[in-house]
Amino acid sequence: MIEELDDLEAGELSVEFEGTEPEELLEWAIDRFGDRLVLSTAFQEGDVALIHMAYEIDPAVQVFSVDTGRLPGETYDLMEAVRDRWGVEIETYAPDTGAVEAMVRTKGPNLFYDSLDDRLLCCRVRKVEPLGRALATVDGWVTGLRRDQITTRAATAKIAVDHDHADIWKIAPLADWSEARVWAYIREHDLPYNALHDQGYPSIGCAPCTRAIGPGEDPRAGRWWWEQPDHRECGLHVTWSPDQAATPLFILDDR
Repeated sequence: MIEELDDLEAGELSVEFEGTEPEELLEWAIDRFGDRLVLSTAFQEGDVALIHMAYEIDPAVQVFSVDTGRLPGETYDLMEAVRDRWGVEIETYAPDTGAVEAMVRTKGPNLFYDSLDDRLLCCRVRKVEPLGRALATVDGWVTGLRRDQITTRAATAKIAVDHDHADIWKIAPLADWSEARVWAYIREHDLPYNALHDQGYPSIGCAPCTRAIGPGEDPRAGRWWWEQPDHRECGLHVTWSPDQAATPLFILDDR
């Protein structure tokens, strides 16, 4: 049963946890929701830190990931390393096969390079729809969002109402951490991380949409680098306004 939460209460709770350690918020969330809470991971550096923190609190914590079908091999290597390290059972959600086939048949395999609308369509089919299934039966989810990642995340609250997913609770324990602080935690606890980070990839998504960055470039510059900076979101955490790009319709299998 989803505990009702309004924006006012969420804001008050978020302020209450501002400046506290992520473990404190995680412990609160795990205690409050139990097995109705899930931790999402895209195997970024912060996600691995969160898995470690959560596992230390409750080894039975539920972890899931969306496998788009176009992830780099290094991401799968990290997934296995996380499984081996903690024995975590990672629930994996894949995109609808028929929707992917229809999209590729009508738009081609690399449609994301053609336009923002087509790129968002690909993200919707491969990421957003599977995420919706993953969150359909829970009361809250934990994400690795940080305010320093991109301008569209600068106002990320530690606790919020997720209006895109049936008003469940959305919890971001690392919202006020910096990238440097995350890496200090990883080094302190000798945690596994994606090998691409050592090759100039600060942010890692699907292989065709991720590249290494050069000296002085913004850490997010390697994601969808052909687009404007404020468009470099996939729709998992941002609902696009009409003047940015209409949220694409889900393509159904038309065979």
